[in-house]
Amino acid sequence: MTDFFEAYKSQLTNSTLVVLAVIVLYFLTNILHKWLLNKEKKLFPTAPLRPINMIKQILNSLWLVLGIIAIIFIFVDSTKSETLISTFKLVAYLGVVAVVTISTASIVNMWFNYKIQEKIDHNYDPTSFKFFRYVAVFIICFVGFLFGLLAFPSLKGVAQTALSGAGILALIAGVSAQEALSNLVGGLFIISFKPFKLGDTVKITDSMVGTVTDITLRHTVIRNYENKMIVIPNAVMNKEKLINYDLGEAKSCERIEIGISYDSDIDLAKKIMQEECEKHPLLIDNRSFMDKKQNKPIVKTALIQFNDSSMTIRAWTWARNYSEGFSLKCDVLESIKKRFDKEGIEIPFPYRTIIIKDFKDKTKNNTTFEE
Repeated sequence: MTDFFEAYKSQLTNSTLVVLAVIVLYFLTNILHKWLLNKEKKLFPTAPLRPINMIKQILNSLWLVLGIIAIIFIFVDSTKSETLISTFKLVAYLGVVAVVTISTASIVNMWFNYKIQEKIDHNYDPTSFKFFRYVAVFIICFVGFLFGLLAFPSLKGVAQTALSGAGILALIAGVSAQEALSNLVGGLFIISFKPFKLGDTVKITDSMVGTVTDITLRHTVIRNYENKMIVIPNAVMNKEKLINYDLGEAKSCERIEIGISYDSDIDLAKKIMQEECEKHPLLIDNRSFMDKKQNKPIVKTALIQFNDSSMTIRAWTWARNYSEGFSLKCDVLESIKKRFDKEGIEIPFPYRTIIIKDFKDKTKNNTTFEE
């Protein structure tokens, strides 16, 4: 054993120094990690902690791998030293690129989050900042990935071409026929022309109504009134005909339609619908100055259609926004139905006549049922 230590004294000494260096770097990384966590919690309380934790894991793994390579380098002969040196440089380069990429993306992401919160606090529209945050983080991660490819000789030419201006143009031209670029361009159009923004209530179809919660590089996210998230590609959103209830005036006109039987009193039905609508607390007076001067009613009612078994009466009501208009409509439909029942106004259902023919005995009369 003494002979072994004497023979490998310098190697063991260097290995011990490497182990101590790895331990010191490990503890310094943990100290730096705790300091960054405390700073982030103070400056950006809502920022995610995952990037900082990821940097810590990458650095600790990097120190361990570099330490193992250094120890192996100490004990191997000189013929394999060049391979170990190149491996050491490759691992160190990839680790530095990963740490720089994640750190830069995290800093940019936190800056955008700060600006978004600042816009919200001052009642400004944060849609543009929220969208370009995704663009900036994507570009940083993409460039970091390309720099990582530069470390591999077989992929170096691809990375250099992609990083050059011509390479980027070629990449865009290659993806131009793909759906990904269509969605990206669609998102840019939405941000530029602002048919809707974050927080707007939009209606795509009768079953697709909700609030815009996010606009990413690929899709628009809408939270409907069932608290479900609807994800629609930006290219589709640009083609769809949608209703934005918050674009321009927020006031919403809700049309309340009810069918009554032909035997019912039309004037009484119109009066009941008008009274029930006008006494609802969410109704607003949308009459013009001339309408008020001419003493026109707040709620206009009219017979608009003759159906097979009913007549349709419509009432035009106004609310401050779409949500209040929807609540008003639900409440008023219930109260009108109760008033109709008390006043004898019938809401009919379809009548159907069924004739049963007896082909065996043609002398018998046909039987008729009505429902």
